[in-house]
Amino acid sequence: MEVPQDSRAKRNVVVLVLAQAILGAQMPMLFIVGGLAGQSLATNICFATLPITLIVLGSMLAANPVSAIMQRYGRRTGFMLGAAAGAIGGAIGAYGLYAASFPIFLVGSLITGIYMSAHGFYRFAAADTASDAYRPKAISYVMAGGLAAAVIGPQLVKLTSDAYVIPFMGTYAVIILLNVVGSLLFFGLDIPKTPAPDADSPAGRTRWELITTPRIAVAVICATVTYALMNLVMTSTPLALVGCGYTTGNAADVVTAHVLAMYVPSFFTGHLIARFGTQRIMAIGLFILAVAGGVALSGIALENFFVALVLLGIGWNFGFIGATTMLSEEHTPAERGRMQGLNDFIIFGGVTLASLSSGGLMNCSGGSPEEGWMAVNLAMVPFLALAGSALIWLMFRPKTQTA
Repeated sequence: MEVPQDSRAKRNVVVLVLAQAILGAQMPMLFIVGGLAGQSLATNICFATLPITLIVLGSMLAANPVSAIMQRYGRRTGFMLGAAAGAIGGAIGAYGLYAASFPIFLVGSLITGIYMSAHGFYRFAAADTASDAYRPKAISYVMAGGLAAAVIGPQLVKLTSDAYVIPFMGTYAVIILLNVVGSLLFFGLDIPKTPAPDADSPAGRTRWELITTPRIAVAVICATVTYALMNLVMTSTPLALVGCGYTTGNAADVVTAHVLAMYVPSFFTGHLIARFGTQRIMAIGLFILAVAGGVALSGIALENFFVALVLLGIGWNFGFIGATTMLSEEHTPAERGRMQGLNDFIIFGGVTLASLSSGGLMNCSGGSPEEGWMAVNLAMVPFLALAGSALIWLMFRPKTQTA
């Protein structure tokens, strides 16, 4: 049965899908070239992935302020602020490359993190005007917009990485252009601002009360572990491939396959959640992530990289969309700003640690790139155990206590 309010939701989904495709293309670009550029600029290769870490750190620090801005001024303002930060961060990063300055390059990466934070709220914006029945599908469709980004971003890296004498300068110039063009899309959003609460209306739960709600706590744990482990492995992938004798083009192809796997399932993940429930889909996602680690540990042939990264993408999709859907069902509109900001602060805090650890594990935990790659994938084990245990606890918790 068609829900009248979903006509507005579907329009917003179209805008957000296009934003994922255009603005989102810079994310695989940054993850492909960030570590390689960092490796060329850093005096210590253990800090090669520090630019990516700073992007994620910036996202973590910006999560609560960006969420508060969206709560007060609307989604459009927050998204346009994010695109502006992406353009400024790209410009500073390009200048850092020109000046061969690692500190300047890192400043650009930190500012880019504001874009990454705003980008993370696309999935929540998809749910704002959707009915209960359409919500998981709306979230899933918007995540599917990353499919185009998965193709566009790495191909742009191939075309631009050596376009100038200074490697990767052309890539950062295109990142600036993507943010300028993509920001125009947000004029098409139709998401009402959350009304200011009356003096006598309930203030909603505190952040502590929200995060200690069982379903919210498990959703945040699973989202954090899923995203952090995906980032841990993906950040090291270009370094591992080049270190094992493959080319930058091979790295771009593997990342393309990975990002495609992150978003292609989104066309049906929402339907699977509607049919089987969030918890089962999240559990399947964690299992697939474990299999991805097993494939990566079994060898360094190019096929191993492709299969492991494809499974990594699928596992992330199931785990992250499932957790996002569960979270969106557990807070009121009045609690939206504080809960979504807190959620992304925690997630990107975990991703920051994963990204920072990735370079150290890859370059400094063994005598060869092969040993470093093995260390990266072994590091997944305890965190998968944590998320799996939390999900099992929730599944067996009495329903009267879970609600």
